[in-house]
Amino acid sequence: MEPSQGNTKTPSFPDSTIPVDSDGRATVFRPFSLSSPHSRAFHLAWLSLFSCFFSTFSIPPLVPVISSDLNLSASTVSTAGIASFAGSIFSRLAMGPLCDLIGPRTSSAILSFLTAPVILSASLVSSPRSFILVRFFVGFSLANFVANQYWMSSMFSGNVIGLANGVSAGWANVGAGISQLLMPLIYATIAEFSPRSIAWRVSFVFPAIFQVTTAVLVLLYGQDTPNGNRKNSNQNKIINPEEEVLVVQGEEGRSSFVEILIGGLGNYRAWILALLYGYSYGVELTTDNVIAGYFYERFGVNLEAAGTIAASFGISNIASRPAGGMISDALGKRFGMRGRLWGLWVVQSVAGLLCVLLGRVNSLWKSIAVMWVFSVFVQAASGLVFGVVPFVSTRSLGVVAGITGSGGTVGAVVTQFLLFSGDGVRKQKSISLMGLMTFVFSLSVTSIYFPQWGGMCCGPSEEEDLSRRLLVEDEEEDDKVTSGRLNPVC
Repeated sequence: MEPSQGNTKTPSFPDSTIPVDSDGRATVFRPFSLSSPHSRAFHLAWLSLFSCFFSTFSIPPLVPVISSDLNLSASTVSTAGIASFAGSIFSRLAMGPLCDLIGPRTSSAILSFLTAPVILSASLVSSPRSFILVRFFVGFSLANFVANQYWMSSMFSGNVIGLANGVSAGWANVGAGISQLLMPLIYATIAEFSPRSIAWRVSFVFPAIFQVTTAVLVLLYGQDTPNGNRKNSNQNKIINPEEEVLVVQGEEGRSSFVEILIGGLGNYRAWILALLYGYSYGVELTTDNVIAGYFYERFGVNLEAAGTIAASFGISNIASRPAGGMISDALGKRFGMRGRLWGLWVVQSVAGLLCVLLGRVNSLWKSIAVMWVFSVFVQAASGLVFGVVPFVSTRSLGVVAGITGSGGTVGAVVTQFLLFSGDGVRKQKSISLMGLMTFVFSLSVTSIYFPQWGGMCCGPSEEEDLSRRLLVEDEEEDDKVTSGRLNPVC
């Protein structure tokens, strides 16, 4: 069983409108409320990331038109797709430590302001090289995901963190599906009043304005923690979602940037979760990038129909990824960390098998049906991954989230390069191989072990008293746990 959250009433937060723990983090999740800073942070976080997904995936549904206008080859389009994911690898790695230093609110807004002009510059693309560059730099905006998950982990307690992370990221990921649906419609509307070569360029004004608007809202109405913004806090309070004891990093105990970075990079669990995320969320990203073209080319549907089918894949995030977080919390409450890990393996394995099936179905409607079921499982697997992330490290949460988030885009880059690049790609075969890779790599979850909670096949270590281990996470336990040494007691 996972440790309970203990006392949810504290004199330090007498004006709170919802139950909170001793750190002020909400112990309940109310997604349809705006009455508390926790709820406002949730809505600002998902909406800001939603705009970034919308911007990043506003280009793929218009690729047939852009390719025709600029004479882009299939190889160029594939390279641009890889570039869009590659851009977010480095930005996600950087976003984690940035959140640790200046807070998720400011980090999120800065990134949105910096990348909004890039999506606007898509209207100026005139060559294959400039098309690839735009897709590369637009991909940087997806690092907002790390700020999103960091923000939720700062605002919500461990008993609901899986659900909060899942809903926030899930609703945001819907932006990819909505862009697949709306961008062809925006283009078609503008094309009624202007030439096609102008219409697709003007279409990119909308996502740029949307992204700037959400960044302004984040700065105006958001706050980093229940205590306020990071720069206004007299002390930086951090708590492991599984811990009862508050760890206060004051002047004497403040971890340096280097210590935070090393603590995260040296934690082997972060790298395994990155691999798992690479073949859950990374597979989802790859599918978002190729699915419209797959139905357009294989089944001969028109551009609007292909966009609608692709949109249904992304829109299912509104429920499926939150369901993954909810499953993780439920299993954690009932079976502890072992339940979270087993749930992750089962869901991700099923997703892999469904992906294999998707590439082997030859009927349009059967393919759509399999795609819908596949979308539920692969997106739920992403929610289950981030149901484990907040428990990996206390002081290096941002770094761990950044590593895991980057794993998603690395997985997308590797998968797209190996299976979907080149001019003679058979997409149906590549989709099945992607599913096989997902199934195989899901087995890596068996190597994750927490001395205080156990792993899939092993119980917790008996070498120390549990209460002592919970008190020394940032001191003695960091040397043992984040070093990556595996000492299971089975």
